[in-house]
Amino acid sequence: MLKQGKLELTWVGKYEEKKIEPRILIEDKSKSYGDPNTENMLIHGDNLIALKALEQDYAGKIKCIYIDPPFNTGARINADGEEIGYEDGIEHSEWLDMIARRLRILKELLSDDGAIFVHLDDNESDYCKIIMDEIFGRKNYMNRITVISRSPSAFSTVNPGVFKAAEHILFYAKKRELLIENASRVKRTPDYAYNKWIVNPDDYYTNWKFITVSQAFEENNNVRSKKPETLIENYNKFIVNNAHRICRLTAISDTGAGKKIIEVKKKSIENQDVIYRVERSGLDDVYIVNGQQISFYIKNVRELDGELAATAPLTDVWSDIAWEGIANEGSVTFKKGKKPEKLIKRCLELITKEGDIILDSFLGSGTTAAVAHKMNRKWIGIEMGPQCYSHCLKRLKGVVDGSDQSGISKIINWQGGGGFKFYELAEPLLIKNSKLPIYSINPSYTFDMMAEAICKIEGFKYKPIGNFHGKSSENRFIHVTNEFVNSKYVFSLVNELEERQSLLIYCTKMQSNINLPDNVEIKKIPKDLLNKCSFESEGM
Repeated sequence: MLKQGKLELTWVGKYEEKKIEPRILIEDKSKSYGDPNTENMLIHGDNLIALKALEQDYAGKIKCIYIDPPFNTGARINADGEEIGYEDGIEHSEWLDMIARRLRILKELLSDDGAIFVHLDDNESDYCKIIMDEIFGRKNYMNRITVISRSPSAFSTVNPGVFKAAEHILFYAKKRELLIENASRVKRTPDYAYNKWIVNPDDYYTNWKFITVSQAFEENNNVRSKKPETLIENYNKFIVNNAHRICRLTAISDTGAGKKIIEVKKKSIENQDVIYRVERSGLDDVYIVNGQQISFYIKNVRELDGELAATAPLTDVWSDIAWEGIANEGSVTFKKGKKPEKLIKRCLELITKEGDIILDSFLGSGTTAAVAHKMNRKWIGIEMGPQCYSHCLKRLKGVVDGSDQSGISKIINWQGGGGFKFYELAEPLLIKNSKLPIYSINPSYTFDMMAEAICKIEGFKYKPIGNFHGKSSENRFIHVTNEFVNSKYVFSLVNELEERQSLLIYCTKMQSNINLPDNVEIKKIPKDLLNKCSFESEGM
């Protein structure tokens, strides 16, 4: 009998296990900015290794991840986001491997009630969805959001064919059953089907009188401009500002409505022009006339972006966010990679609240971190390119000091505040000899850095107390040393342990045939470290 296989996407290197070194992060206090007690982190370095570095402290703690990885179109982009020619790009299998390795760690970082947004175009989005189905599970797929990012112009439509106007955001939950989506609406043109105006809304409902909205508009002396666009603008404002007295009649389903509503519907058909009310506990009352429900427009009006507006429920097609004019957001130029701050704001509004942690491991020009900061979320941003200094650092300083009044700043009345810490990803702990197949401790490491790095690799929390450099539980400790370790050395440490506590010792040299207590383990530097992970300069 043949063994049944599973449906999957494969590529070169998919099943090659690569143990990434969880490196330490080194704060550059000259670049950290604002509140010294901040938890916000701007990290410069390879994002795969940086994600691994975060895993120990942040696994299960990130509420929302937004990433905008390379689209793999073959375009060569400089630090300002400008196309400077074309190259083959990352070979397709390499791109799939690159994104899959990162997504696996990102999933571990997400909280159980968290979610991830992955922004791509159609070049790789379908392949990425298959990978995300495999990593996150198809049951945790929420939406593929279509974002209208470009509009046709005379220049861009010279060539025949279908114009590409859209990009895509793949939206997955860590555990769908735990994710709470916030109700979200978007601005829209008022719905003119709501065409009835209640003349006397303060009177008892049985005495309400109706005229058309256009009649009310004229009677209120609003027809002043001869310009059609101004007239329409004034008419739309009139509808929004008076939504509480604007309504329409809608059909009542005989199968979907409750028994009481059906009874009143029949009675209203028999008694034309008489208004009836059905009171409902915990729900809005239902008003019925001539067999139809009176639906009020006020339910479709909300305060959005600081102003009252006609709205509609958010769909999976986002065409209302302007991409024109975003070049100057954050006072940094990133022509081919920048996303509108309003786009990130919408993603964060969907699933987060103040104080939640937001992560972007392809930070680019710093948009995600800037928006998260302005919305009073905690954030972690990772960028390996030079734009970490030239764009992200500059932009986020402007956010902190309040000088950045672009993007969503005015909408939410951002005045500055908070801060962030800047980190460099450390070099590999071990380096390979250029002539011999041997490894040694990186000479750039101090002893304290080495001890912290070994703690991280072994899964211990680095916290030096006495002769111990960290612990992984209440009863498991680690000690790192450059000294020669013999029986006397070991027992001097054992005397500091309490009952049921154990110790891991890392050293460079030790007594041969040493007798160890049952609660002590010794590992050698660098041999046993090489068995734990790969010490390479880049994660890929």
